[in-house]
Amino acid sequence: MDAQVKQNDRIGVLEELLNERYSVRAFLPKEVDRAIIEHVLATAQRTASWCNSQPWQIIIASGEAKERFRKAIYAEASKGLGDDYDFTPPREYAGVYLDRRRESGFQLYNTLGIARGDKAAYAKQALENYNFFGAPHVAIIHTNEPLGIYGAIDCGAYVSNFMLAAQALGLGTIPQAALARHSGLIRRHFDLPGDRRVVCGISFGYADHAHKVNSYRTSRASVAETATFVDV
Repeated sequence: MDAQVKQNDRIGVLEELLNERYSVRAFLPKEVDRAIIEHVLATAQRTASWCNSQPWQIIIASGEAKERFRKAIYAEASKGLGDDYDFTPPREYAGVYLDRRRESGFQLYNTLGIARGDKAAYAKQALENYNFFGAPHVAIIHTNEPLGIYGAIDCGAYVSNFMLAAQALGLGTIPQAALARHSGLIRRHFDLPGDRRVVCGISFGYADHAHKVNSYRTSRASVAETATFVDV
């Protein structure tokens, strides 16, 4: 096979996975076979990391364990408790970043028929994070505290590869910073050592393609908006 054709085929697969992937907010109750989950994990384990430290550790809760965790974190979130991130969240969204956040949010609310400015409905929808949007599995990604932000960056790359591997195997995913708001509860619930820091969660399973919440797609900025070429 011509080398250029082979390269185009390979990048085409990646482009297809990236274009197909979206944040799933409604899942079917069907559980994923352990062998498929382990295939996702084995693939994502090839993620590059600083000095090959591979700082990510993953807890995957399923079945009764997932349900116990869901009840615990939902109870805390519904009372307005938590807000104890291990990593400082964004101080603010401004300019184009605020525009993109609003666009994404309004797409979600419009799809669900939530009126603009209905804060009670916004809050109710936000709580669905803690029901894992009905997913049969939830992964918690945590890293080693001394590695600081570089450990978190490595975990971010891992999360991306986890989602792409899941997509390739017919699964849907949603990465959730919302779960990291309850890092203290997560450490207590799963008996994590004190030097572990929660980065995020990923709810995953089989997407409910018939649900209207999964019908919209967010936009992406162009290369011209994000890249600067310096040649001289």
